[in-house]
Amino acid sequence: MKIYPLNTGNFKLDGGAMFGVVPKSIWSKTNPADENNMCNWAMRSMLIEDGNRLILIDAGIGDKQSEKFFSHYYLHGNDSLHGNLKQLGFHADDITDVFLTHLHFDHCGGAIQWNKDRTGFEPVFKNATYWSTENHWKWATEPNPREKASFLTENIRPIQESGQLKFVERTGDYTKQVFPNFDVFFVDGHTESMMIPHIHYQGKTVVFMADLLPSTGHIPLPYVMGYDTRPLLTLTEKEKFLNTAVEHNYYLFLEHDSVNEICTLQNTEKGVRLGDTGSFNELFG
Repeated sequence: MKIYPLNTGNFKLDGGAMFGVVPKSIWSKTNPADENNMCNWAMRSMLIEDGNRLILIDAGIGDKQSEKFFSHYYLHGNDSLHGNLKQLGFHADDITDVFLTHLHFDHCGGAIQWNKDRTGFEPVFKNATYWSTENHWKWATEPNPREKASFLTENIRPIQESGQLKFVERTGDYTKQVFPNFDVFFVDGHTESMMIPHIHYQGKTVVFMADLLPSTGHIPLPYVMGYDTRPLLTLTEKEKFLNTAVEHNYYLFLEHDSVNEICTLQNTEKGVRLGDTGSFNELFG
């Protein structure tokens, strides 16, 4: 097995929305904002090469939305999904599995594109199985008013219409062996049935954090995004996960941290706090 970090691009989101009830005077120490209160965030995917299987976890925001839509998110930087796939020696057609932690637009938009005559949409990865979970699929296709703007029909329906959609069966909060050495932890605070992959790699556990822990700046328990649908549940899920991560020395792969790709945690007098940080290749070689 080989793991590759894959940055699909950077965008900006309002700092207040990203840190919820925590005051700007505190969160801005780790995540400085610009004059519009916007902070810089990555959209980092993970590529797993394991024998004949090539698994992509999340796919970024994509490029099919309108100019007006993108103007709200200040896309910037030179990274792109397809550019970085090519740099690694891969093509979209090589992907066998697209594992979507959840269906918010910044996680799944890059998995769907316009068709050739721009009359509709189609999967970017034509040879891949697209993985979601039944509870979350229902939640996303029948969205509540709070999340409706994050669940875009053009990102979701074409997956099912293509016949490439499969569901991960949820068995409690933890489903083992979705793929070899690939387990899934389910959480419901950010959105219904978000999947948090646990990959067993080089004798360690690498956890793809999705939106349970967007960045190192979100490690203290009260630092919960305003986007979360059930913030009190997030607090409980996060506390349970952080304690487990320290106990088992997990390596946390950060989808949205624009500086740190991966980190570890440690216990301190103030609770669980940041341990080591760096690039994935620095920590794993």
